[in-house]
Amino acid sequence: MSSYPYPLLNPPPFSWTRGENVSEPKVHQWIEPIDAHHQEEWGAYDAVILGVPLSRSSISASSASENPEAFRRAWKSFTTYNLDEELDLSELRVVDLGDVREHVTDISICHQNIRDAMKAIQSNHPNSLPIMIGGDHSITAQLIKGYKDIHPKERVGILQLDTHFDLRDLTDNGPSNGTPIRNLLENQVVRGEDVYNIGLHGFFNARSLKTYADEAGVNYVTMKEARKKGMEQVIGEALRELEAKVDKIYFTVDMDVLDISAGPGAPAATPGGMYVHELLEAVQIAGASDKVCAMDIVCLDPTKDVAQATVKTGVHVMLSFLTGFMQRKEQ
Repeated sequence: MSSYPYPLLNPPPFSWTRGENVSEPKVHQWIEPIDAHHQEEWGAYDAVILGVPLSRSSISASSASENPEAFRRAWKSFTTYNLDEELDLSELRVVDLGDVREHVTDISICHQNIRDAMKAIQSNHPNSLPIMIGGDHSITAQLIKGYKDIHPKERVGILQLDTHFDLRDLTDNGPSNGTPIRNLLENQVVRGEDVYNIGLHGFFNARSLKTYADEAGVNYVTMKEARKKGMEQVIGEALRELEAKVDKIYFTVDMDVLDISAGPGAPAATPGGMYVHELLEAVQIAGASDKVCAMDIVCLDPTKDVAQATVKTGVHVMLSFLTGFMQRKEQ
């Protein structure tokens, strides 16, 4: 088994030419490949990016496994300078770790590899912020389990942006993209009261799922409520409540939270979801929280996308999150 740069990972499927002494880099010129020969530098990374190319565990047909590569290819369309905030992300050191190795047919092996990869990140880059690029939403349960394997005494909360509860019955659905939150609750990895879901709306969740959420103590704000209050207030309130009771917050962004007009590449996108500016505002606020310890971007299928609209939005989500993270570091 390959040990690049530690077991269970594959190198990125391609490499950009970064150039030398670029004064105003594009994102593909800024994000570094990992140097396996200089482990002493690994502690200097502010953030690490990990691709998780798994979508065989999706309820609906999805090629979200193709997203990590599409995501990387879209980096060339972005600079590191955020005009809105007058802030340059190139001051951060960000490294691309490559992708979690996936088994061709056995989802349970894939999930164990994802869990072990997160454990390895915590061990090899304990001071770096992990950003995972999915893949479907089943990966979130495994990533949080991996984090808890290394930090068993920490109380971890979840901030989730999603159209769906992701609380389907594991008996019927198994560890799919419809069950990650229930998976974590039933395995007592997180508490229901420590889950905050923002973006639910419309006709896309069965009544039984709401009943389960209420019984488990899950906190949620519908899209209609969020628009009335304003995204800044809703995200801020969720973060303040979480910060008051948990040690760390895991942030998960399901791209199907976007309105279908804004996210055609999300297999389960629906009418009535978030607009891009609302999502970008939310992720920047989340990135600024000192207790947010990791984030993922899931359920984005580039084969269903139109003019890279959703893929580019996904990259913008990552950069907006890093904007908040940089603002956190500067405080």
